[in-house]
This record gives sequence, C-alpha cells and structure tokens, in this order.
Amino acid sequence: MNFKAIRGILLTLIGLSLLLFPAAALATPILGAQIFVKTTGEVKATFLGLTAAYSDDLFLESPTNALGIIFNNQSTPVGTEVSLGTFTAGTELILRIHVNNRGDDFFSGSASLNPDGIEHAVVDDTFAPNTSYVGFEDLFNGGDKDFDDLEISLTNTSTSLSPPGAPLPGTILMVSAGMGLMALLKRQRKVLV
Repeated sequence: MNFKAIRGILLTLIGLSLLLFPAAALATPILGAQIFVKTTGEVKATFLGLTAAYSDDLFLESPTNALGIIFNNQSTPVGTEVSLGTFTAGTELILRIHVNNRGDDFFSGSASLNPDGIEHAVVDDTFAPNTSYVGFEDLFNGGDKDFDDLEISLTNTSTSLSPPGAPLPGTILMVSAGMGLMALLKRQRKVLV
C-alpha cells in the first residue's frame, strides 16, 4: 500500500468520525441540553447579562434547595457570582426562569418541561475551561429565539455524563485508526525490505 492510499484511508476515517461524532469535531451551544455536575464539588453561577425587556428571575429548580432567586436579569450586576451548592458528580441541574411581567416559567433541558413544548435554554459546555454557558429565551413559543434574555455561566458542569477526562468517541475512533495505519505502514515496510 502506498502513501497516497494510506492518506486516502486516513482522510476517509476523519470524514466518518466527523459525520458520526459532530460534537467532537465542533462544539456549539446545544438547544435543550441537560446540565450535569462534572465532578463532586461546588457549582458556581455567574450572571453574564441580558438583552430582554422583561424582568426574569433565575431559580435552581432541581435538585431541591433553599436558594430562592439566584439572579434577576434587570437588577443583578453583571459578574455577580453565587454558589449553587455542593453536588455529587452526575447530578442533573434544572434551572428555571420566571418571567415576572407575564407570569410564565421556562426550564433548561427538554422541551417537555416547558408549557409551550419548546426548548427555552441553550447550553455550551465549551464556553471556558470547566465552565458552561447557559442562555434563556423568555417568550412563549420561543419568541425571537436569541436565547440571551438571561445569560449565566456555571462552573463544574457538562452536557454529558462522561467521566472527567474521558476522551470523546471521535477521539477514540481517530486514535484507533491512527494505530491501525501505523501497523499497516510497519507491515508494508517489512514487505518492501
């Protein structure tokens, strides 16, 4: 097998890994993603801002807690940080916004949690090292779908339950393909010599 053939196989495997595992190739905010605690320990929320006309209050809906209002998008100074508490790795955190002007409540996670059956939060767990971004939409039926009516970051969270430091599936595929190609090249050299 010559270099061009091996290169073609490698490019094909890379293309397959991008098709099979697109999140491993390019992380983007995930609409309706669940939020999980990465490692047993503290989770902190930081208020990042808003572009909303309505007044929205943020709550930690689950697990049960005594926090009350964490942030109000109209009165909380940008950069305010609040400890949500200490949680066991794998605990799902469900956030809720209450739209004071309209009386609506919308939740992070699945569309089934919301009264209009639409996702109201995006989550990007590649926002910063060990930090996820969460942006909410505060209008019924998805409004303008800008997901910036109340924006926060969360430390020690992820959209997956992968163990800390576990490689992404696409990474595993690429390492396996590379090892296989190296073995093929080594075998080919023995045949040629």
